[in-house]
Amino acid sequence: MKYVSTRGGQPVRLSEAICQGGAPGGGLFVPQSLPRIAPRDLEAELPLADLAVRLLEPFFADDALEAYLPALCSQAFDFPVPLTIPDPARPGLRALELFHGPTGAFKDFGTRFLMGALDHLAGSGNPFTVLVATSGDTGGAAAQAAEGRKGVQLAVLYPKGRVSPFQEHQLTCWNAPVRAFRVHGDFDTCQALVKQAFADDALVRRFRLTSANSINIVRLLPQMVYLAEASLRAWRSSGTIPGLIIPSGNLGHGLAALYARAIGLPIGPVVIATNANATLHDWNRTGVYRPRPSVVTLANAMDIGTPSNFERLDHLASDQRAISVERVDDDAIRARIRNDFERTGYIWCPHSAIAAEAWHRLPEAAREQRVWIAAATAHPYKFADIVEPLIGQAVQPSAPLAAVMGRPSTVDEMKAGMDALTAALSGAFFTPAIPEGAV
Repeated sequence: MKYVSTRGGQPVRLSEAICQGGAPGGGLFVPQSLPRIAPRDLEAELPLADLAVRLLEPFFADDALEAYLPALCSQAFDFPVPLTIPDPARPGLRALELFHGPTGAFKDFGTRFLMGALDHLAGSGNPFTVLVATSGDTGGAAAQAAEGRKGVQLAVLYPKGRVSPFQEHQLTCWNAPVRAFRVHGDFDTCQALVKQAFADDALVRRFRLTSANSINIVRLLPQMVYLAEASLRAWRSSGTIPGLIIPSGNLGHGLAALYARAIGLPIGPVVIATNANATLHDWNRTGVYRPRPSVVTLANAMDIGTPSNFERLDHLASDQRAISVERVDDDAIRARIRNDFERTGYIWCPHSAIAAEAWHRLPEAAREQRVWIAAATAHPYKFADIVEPLIGQAVQPSAPLAAVMGRPSTVDEMKAGMDALTAALSGAFFTPAIPEGAV
């Protein structure tokens, strides 16, 4: 399997794509071709890690990481992923609970997989510097996955005043080789800094830069696995091909759903559920892609006005990229959290509530035609300041989230600009792969 840039150029092997993060010239790596997998060839009740190996093997074929794939999968897919029915009166809606991992968010899967791969590829005494922009969850998951490793060092950039109090603590409480930088700007500012850094060849070589965002193809590919497993489960139990509703801001999670469908998994319609940031919704409605500044919403991990994975979406064949997009504002988020809790006792986080609301907006015939799987992407405790006033009671943390609150927090302030980022990387925090002046 080879990988090519969305902007052209020579194909590379997977390990090279992983190490580079973004493709040269600002593009993103995508599989040169997508394999095909027959669902009936996949045994029922396969453990998630074993299914991960089966689904990801074609993407790792003939790569340096191929033999290491089973170990990566066993490390990344080692916690439960329940497929629940939040409302017994509406059994057609299932919640895929992706928040039972160490940082309470779906990104625990992809980031632990990625950090394991980088750790294996790094070699002795020459770590990768992983640069990650986060709107809330990616940075915490990447930091937890990087802590204590020898082959990576992690710089987390997050927007000042744009993450929840718990998210900020979770971004800033990890030990070496992790550092968190509070950037004076929004997420799009942070993401633009990361892209500018990767466009600076000297900086990339000096610090052996790579990315932990869904910019990195191997952060995205593992996210197919749990969507595939849930779809297989629903298909086998109901006899119909389920639809997926994916809350998505940067579109990486949505791309994982489309890749899983394209390789042959039993996935029907894919609905991308967004918050008030209108870029994807307007593109889906008009056919015109027009990035714009992000706006602040309750679902802050999705506050993205320039979704970087749109290039990958645009690179797919027209039949493979067929989606619909539902836009949900803050008032509807509040109402869905409150109303569903009052009806059933089930608690959505703001992002997951967007998926639930998108299901309720489907035409009745579409809801009744098939099972729909809504990705519940984060634990509601991470947004207790939003959720608790709506439901009138405290949200209890999972054991891993409770443990996070006992850790001390350290953060460095950073102005928005490449000079500030270069200074941060050049400080005492990170070990350059190449000494200054030798680039």
